[in-house]
Order: sequence, then C-alpha cells, then structure tokens
Amino acid sequence: MPKPAYTIQDQIALLKSRGMSFRDKHSAPHFLQNISYYRLKGYWWDLQADRTDHVFQPDTYFEDIVDRYNFDRHLRLILFDAVERIEIALRTQLIYQLSLAYGPCWYQDFNLFTDPVWLAKHLATLMTEFERSQEIFVVDHKRRFPDTYPESWKIMEVASMGTLSKYYKNLKHNLPEKAAIAKGMGLNLHKELSSWLEAIVYVRNILAHHSRLWSRDMVKRPILALRNPSGSWLNLPLDEVQQKKPFLIISCMLFLSNKVTPNHQIKAKILDLFSQNPEMPIYKLGFFNNWEKQDLWR
Repeated sequence: MPKPAYTIQDQIALLKSRGMSFRDKHSAPHFLQNISYYRLKGYWWDLQADRTDHVFQPDTYFEDIVDRYNFDRHLRLILFDAVERIEIALRTQLIYQLSLAYGPCWYQDFNLFTDPVWLAKHLATLMTEFERSQEIFVVDHKRRFPDTYPESWKIMEVASMGTLSKYYKNLKHNLPEKAAIAKGMGLNLHKELSSWLEAIVYVRNILAHHSRLWSRDMVKRPILALRNPSGSWLNLPLDEVQQKKPFLIISCMLFLSNKVTPNHQIKAKILDLFSQNPEMPIYKLGFFNNWEKQDLWR
C-alpha cells in the first residue's frame, strides 16, 4: 500500500523522531519546500545508524545535509563545463577526420561501422533529431534541400553526446581516423577513448537531470591503465572503492579538458570548492588515498 503524503511539518517531525537535529528550525521548511525530501535523502543516507528504522547517528544536523547538497550542486556545475568542452571537441574531431576521409555523409556509410543493424537504428534516431531541430542551419537545409541527407557538419551538431559516443565506438577498429581522434584527445588507443566517453556520458546524464553525484557508485567505470597518454595521468594505484566512485571519471574529464582546452579553470575551481568546504567529507566522492599527490591533480 502506498505511503500517505506528508506535509512539510510532518516531514520535519519525522526527521526529529529519527534523531536528526536542527540548528535553525525556521529555515528548514523553506528548504523542504524547494528541495524535496527524497532528493535530500541521498545526502543523509550514510548518516543513518540503523537503515531499517532509519535512526540517525548522533549529531546529525539538517543544515549539514543542505551543505552537502549545495556542495554537490556546485561540483556538478563545474563538471558540466568539462562535459561541454569534451563534447564539442569530440564532435569536431568526428566531423573533421571522417568527412575529409570518407565524404560529408560518412555517418550513413555502412562500410565504416561494425554493426549495420545498429547503424540503421541510430541513423533513424539521428534524422529524427535533425528534423525536430529549430537551429537556423537546419531550417535552411530543409528549405533548400528537402528530402536529402544533410552533411555531417550539420547533422552532428544536433546529435547528443551519447549519440556521438556511440558513433565513435561503432566505427571499425582498423580505421586510421578512429585512432587519430583518440590521439587528438590525448589517448593512444581507441578502446581507451571509447571507455572514457561511455563513462562521461553516464555522468553527463546525471548532471543534466540534476541528480546526485555525491557518494554515488558509478555504473560505468572507465579504463584506468593507459598506454603512454600524452599528458599527466594518475600515477598512484587506486583501490577498488576509489575506482567505483566519481573520482576516476572526474579525473578522465580533467585529463581530456587539459588536452582540448589547455587554459581551462576546471581543476582550479574544484580545488577552490574543496578549500572553501574543508569539513566536507570528499572521500565520499573517491578523493582519498593521497589523491592530491597524483600527477594529474598536483
């Protein structure tokens, strides 16, 4: 049977009954009116002494939960900057390398891809995205060249990062352009870039839906051991727990940002966020085991 809906005051009373404390009882209703109880729940989950009865550990304060939420929000905003840089660079490399080698409509050439069934399905999805777009260049193409496939530099501009990642992954492995794209982004093996892109798309979707990154185990785990990357990478071993936390994917995002936009401020902003929140347990994100001594993070 579904649980009944609780008023804001009922939610506060429930939290108090389970041992949560409030430094400012007057501000709590405002936060719960604008940030849902279940969204905040992910930030207090680890502070429960008993996860059956949901009793909190001593000295668990509602305001500390809100601080965790705001910290996570600021981190996600910084990371979205990295995603934008990586996505635009990937799109540009795909269009440039493959258009010069195989023509403007390479994205529909079945000879370039490992799985024709996959290509047919995603080609239809890509065309649907193009037809739905209201970008000026799309409207102009449809007016001037109706019922014709657009050049890749038009259609790929409206493709999602997930679609771009899948197109790259499904290119035939022996294409020199696939290796060139990986090298252009600082990696020597296409399988490394494919693995990283898949993991970054997963995080990108978390960011786009304003979901929690805090204390989350990553479903996608990128390749850690690289073959001669052209930039500073992680030089100390990561244990199993650290590898499944956001730290590894964030490190991948930082590495690629270093390559595609050398003068970015992403690392500086992350480190500044940490310094402004010295009490924040950043190990919940995988930042532990001498993370600051890693070459990438020095």
